[in-house]
Amino acid sequence: MDGTIVDSTAAITKHWHKIGKELGVDPLVILKTSHGRRSIETLALYDPNPAFAELWADVSHIEGLIPKEYGADAVEIPGARSLLASLEHIDAPWAIVTSGTRPLVTGWLDVMGITHPKKLVVAEDVSAGKPAPDCYRLGVDRLDLTTEKTQAEILVIEDSPAGILAGKAAGCQVIGLVTTHSIEELRESGADWIVQDLRSVTLASESVTVEGQIQIEIRNALQC
Repeated sequence: MDGTIVDSTAAITKHWHKIGKELGVDPLVILKTSHGRRSIETLALYDPNPAFAELWADVSHIEGLIPKEYGADAVEIPGARSLLASLEHIDAPWAIVTSGTRPLVTGWLDVMGITHPKKLVVAEDVSAGKPAPDCYRLGVDRLDLTTEKTQAEILVIEDSPAGILAGKAAGCQVIGLVTTHSIEELRESGADWIVQDLRSVTLASESVTVEGQIQIEIRNALQC
């Protein structure tokens, strides 16, 4: 979500500076480990014995405030709106699989006026966050794409090393976007293709094959 559909870096930076001040932790230290991870796991680094059931309620509430308080600081990733609209137009199966909570995800989509997915996997839905593959396996299941053959034909779009590792561990192919991390970091994490942003990812002119698969074109790849 963040770094693939919406660039909320400025908003998230302000958010973690606020949290860091409350926790007495250098926010720059938090920011080094927070991207692509669930907030609950980031916070656990600074409190090894949190009451997780109670913490989830706090995290969901706090994250839900971010789009409301810092919405003006976010922009869409170039090409994201067009790609999602194209997928919706042909009724292609797609989902958002994110480390953010449901209030954060729906909040950003509403603020940015971006299409909501029919299928959504959020932080609260899995017991282990990225780089564990649980979230993507659940996404595949919710899209009803569960055979071994189709698993390798499912495309994940990620911007963080943790997300790329999760997608690969789930058996999917992964496009890495150079929106938050370096090409080298994405390459080391195992991305199959690396592009600058979603302007390089479009549906082919004959996008739906006779087998019902979706044809994707990847242009100007920095690695393939």
